[in-house]
Amino acid sequence: MNHFTPSRRLRLGLFVQPVGQHVSGWRLTEQLGDPTDIDWLITLAKKAEAGKFDLFFVGDALATSMYRLPSTMARLEPLTMLAALAVHTRRIGLAATASTTFSDPFTLARSFSSLDHISRGRAAWNVVTSFSTDVARNFSRSDMPDHASRYARAREFLEVADKLWRGWEAGAVQPDKATGDYFVDEKIKPINHQGEHFQVQGPLNITRSPQGRPVIIEAGSSADGQKLAAETAEVIFTASASLEEAQAFYRTQKEQVIAAGRNPDHVVIMPGVMPIIGRTREEAKALWKKLNTLVDIENGLRQLSLRFSMDLSQYPLDGPVPEVPLGEGNQSRVKLMTDMAKRENLTLRELAAVAAGSRGHRVIVGTAEDIADDFQQWLEQGGADGFNIMPAIMPEQLDLFVELVIPELRRRGLFRDEYEFATLRENLGLKVITEES
Repeated sequence: MNHFTPSRRLRLGLFVQPVGQHVSGWRLTEQLGDPTDIDWLITLAKKAEAGKFDLFFVGDALATSMYRLPSTMARLEPLTMLAALAVHTRRIGLAATASTTFSDPFTLARSFSSLDHISRGRAAWNVVTSFSTDVARNFSRSDMPDHASRYARAREFLEVADKLWRGWEAGAVQPDKATGDYFVDEKIKPINHQGEHFQVQGPLNITRSPQGRPVIIEAGSSADGQKLAAETAEVIFTASASLEEAQAFYRTQKEQVIAAGRNPDHVVIMPGVMPIIGRTREEAKALWKKLNTLVDIENGLRQLSLRFSMDLSQYPLDGPVPEVPLGEGNQSRVKLMTDMAKRENLTLRELAAVAAGSRGHRVIVGTAEDIADDFQQWLEQGGADGFNIMPAIMPEQLDLFVELVIPELRRRGLFRDEYEFATLRENLGLKVITEES
């Protein structure tokens, strides 16, 4: 078994789109799955666990997706799905996305505690604030709250959830047949939270879970998002187009973690990446070219228009990307994509292809050795603690990653041979939650 220090071991998440992350990926698979078929999802989860991935990560939105992907237009509710996967897996972490803008702390705290119990300590919550007007309209609103308001609510939401999880102390359940006492009452406490957004009595009606609380994941890279992540996140998903950009984000985010009084080793930064794997470079390049020939530019243009909150159809496709003011939506991803366009001198057509294909995440095209070289460089040069892997075609590209890339990472001493621990928190090298922490 390999023995890793937290800074040397790559963490790997599988960012799951059941029919592939690339908008055209489903057109090239010979084993087309169904996003709402639990047997298909169990198969993917078992493949990821066989590869010893840290996380099986499920994104979500509370409206049909602007990406118009089969995986996001119709999908299972994540917590329900992961509860089913929990009984078919043993060690892989199970991460679900849930919004703080359109839920309440008691419900989500209870749901994630339930998932942690069912999985015996493998639950993670990807905290999002939502950004789409389409979501707002599904919850009796005409528009989203402004960016600052969403993050203020998220901060208090997390505070309340944490209080609820702490409301049950270890040893609160001690059945005593002689006395007739099942619980130790003084170890179960209400929280009596009175805040700007929430008034919650507590306690939760579920016992303390194996991890104490789920692993907290966040992905916001705006100023508000980075500050909240520095204070509360344990895993940070991000999108970086270059090593230099990743290093700058990594450095500033870790500095903010330290400023928040936390140990930077207890916050894991994992950029998303779409590896296009071939047994030869030529094979990988041919696959990438084929994927891009199938991209619907109009789809990509619609995605950009929704993302940028402006109608891009009036601009020439082969002209430059127009100036885009930062709005109240997904600020970090808008900035990433506009910066990419400027840096690489992309036309609107070219940026639309990127939006449709990888949604702004980095693409690596090559062999297992090429991908391992890239991962090793980013790990050793302070660009990442690991990666959220986004297979373009399911299951073929996931299969190749497990068959070819994982062994190459192991050969270099960069990834585990086996899961070392039972809980996700421990496998990620994060701080173990005690009653005092």
